[in-house]
Amino acid sequence: MSSFAIYTIGFIIFLGGLIWAAVALGVPGQWVAIGAVILAGLGLITAVTNTRRKDETPATEGEPSN
Repeated sequence: MSSFAIYTIGFIIFLGGLIWAAVALGVPGQWVAIGAVILAGLGLITAVTNTRRKDETPATEGEPSN
Protein backbone atom coordinates (compact mmCIF):
# COMPACT_ATOMS: atom_id res chain seq x y z
CA MET A 1 0.00 0.00 0.00
CA SER A 2 1.38 3.40 -0.93
CA SER A 3 2.17 6.13 1.56
CA PHE A 4 -0.52 8.29 -0.03
CA ALA A 5 -3.17 5.61 0.56
CA ILE A 6 -2.15 5.12 4.19
CA TYR A 7 -2.16 8.88 4.79
CA THR A 8 -5.58 9.22 3.14
CA ILE A 9 -7.10 6.37 5.16
CA GLY A 10 -5.79 7.88 8.38
CA PHE A 11 -7.15 11.28 7.49
CA ILE A 12 -10.58 9.83 6.65
CA ILE A 13 -10.69 8.17 10.08
CA PHE A 14 -9.64 11.47 11.71
CA LEU A 15 -12.27 13.41 9.72
CA GLY A 16 -14.94 10.86 10.65
CA GLY A 17 -14.14 11.33 14.34
CA LEU A 18 -14.40 15.11 14.02
CA ILE A 19 -17.74 14.83 12.21
CA TRP A 20 -19.06 12.45 14.86
CA ALA A 21 -17.98 14.82 17.65
CA ALA A 22 -19.55 17.83 15.91
CA VAL A 23 -22.86 16.02 15.46
CA ALA A 24 -22.78 14.84 19.10
CA LEU A 25 -22.25 18.45 20.21
CA GLY A 26 -25.28 19.58 18.23
CA VAL A 27 -23.52 21.53 15.48
CA PRO A 28 -25.95 22.12 12.57
CA GLY A 29 -25.47 19.71 9.67
CA GLN A 30 -24.75 22.49 7.18
CA TRP A 31 -21.72 23.63 9.20
CA VAL A 32 -20.55 20.06 9.68
CA ALA A 33 -20.65 19.54 5.91
CA ILE A 34 -18.82 22.82 5.21
CA GLY A 35 -16.11 21.96 7.73
CA ALA A 36 -15.79 18.44 6.33
CA VAL A 37 -15.29 19.70 2.78
CA ILE A 38 -12.68 22.24 3.89
CA LEU A 39 -10.79 19.67 5.97
CA ALA A 40 -10.96 17.10 3.16
CA GLY A 41 -9.36 19.63 0.81
CA LEU A 42 -6.62 20.41 3.33
CA GLY A 43 -6.08 16.70 3.88
CA LEU A 44 -5.67 16.11 0.16
CA ILE A 45 -3.18 18.97 -0.15
CA THR A 46 -1.11 17.77 2.79
CA ALA A 47 -1.22 14.14 1.61
CA VAL A 48 0.14 15.09 -1.79
CA THR A 49 2.75 17.41 -0.29
CA ASN A 50 3.99 14.87 2.25
CA THR A 51 4.02 11.80 0.02
CA ARG A 52 5.11 13.02 -3.40
CA ARG A 53 8.47 11.87 -4.61
CA LYS A 54 11.13 14.43 -5.28
CA ASP A 55 12.39 14.64 -8.86
CA GLU A 56 15.78 13.02 -8.97
CA THR A 57 18.23 14.70 -11.29
CA PRO A 58 21.64 13.23 -11.89
CA ALA A 59 24.45 15.20 -10.30
CA THR A 60 26.63 16.84 -12.91
CA GLU A 61 30.17 18.05 -12.58
CA GLY A 62 30.52 21.56 -13.98
CA GLU A 63 28.94 22.57 -17.27
CA PRO A 64 27.68 19.97 -19.77
CA SER A 65 30.02 19.47 -22.70
CA ASN A 66 28.76 20.37 -26.20
